Amino acid sequence: MEVRHHAGYSSNASGTETTNTAFPIHDFALSGGCRTMTIPATHHARPSYHPQPSYQHQPSYHPQPSYHPQPSYHPAPAYHPQPSYTHGHEPAVPACAANTTKPWCLEDAEYPTYEIKHAAEHHYEKLLSLYADVVDLNTELSVERPNTLEEETYLCPSETAYVRPLRAQNTEGKWRVIINNIDVHYQTLTQTTRIEECLTSGDACPLVPECYESKCLQKSIYHRFLVYDAYDQYFPFAIETFKLPASCACLLGAYTIDH
Repeated sequence: MEVRHHAGYSSNASGTETTNTAFPIHDFALSGGCRTMTIPATHHARPSYHPQPSYQHQPSYHPQPSYHPQPSYHPAPAYHPQPSYTHGHEPAVPACAANTTKPWCLEDAEYPTYEIKHAAEHHYEKLLSLYADVVDLNTELSVERPNTLEEETYLCPSETAYVRPLRAQNTEGKWRVIINNIDVHYQTLTQTTRIEECLTSGDACPLVPECYESKCLQKSIYHRFLVYDAYDQYFPFAIETFKLPASCACLLGAYTIDH
């Protein structure tokens, strides 16, 4: 026969219940006059609450400058000329001078007409003050040739012309763009100069006796031209000096007269 009791009570042989306060007895069995008891394993209580820090020290505020000052004004010249050349700088010798030995060009396929007109309109007042300085020198009638050979003849043959150069080599050996045939504000800006080139420079002067040491000599004169500089962003105009052929003279050397 198996008898089960609730925990905390036990029975003796006479059936009387006694209270056991030492430990709870879950159940026991009577088998063959022997009493067996089952004692529960010792229970080690573990805390059911594991505290975790609710605040982890992390900076919640990262100061960042909310204002980034930027200059609102970028000073720049009002006129930005763009050179028509494909190179970063103007070539030392322009294409118009490739097939000539003369230090000037009367024709130029790369002449920057549009750029010059745009710059001239922007700097019109200041440009006119420079232009008036060079046009006052009228050289059209500076030299008059004789009408007939009976009046006068030249010892050395020469060729005279009135030209409007588009490019020329200045006294420093640099090629410059010369302002010519530019229409601006109903006015055409031109610069005309007279040149005279010896046809037999270095040869003996004609009609001079051989007993005299003579030689045809090319003489030059300095001209001032208004030029355009595409790489000057503030005022791309200036007056520069150029050396051009002016006349052909006959130079006589030392001689002695024998009687």
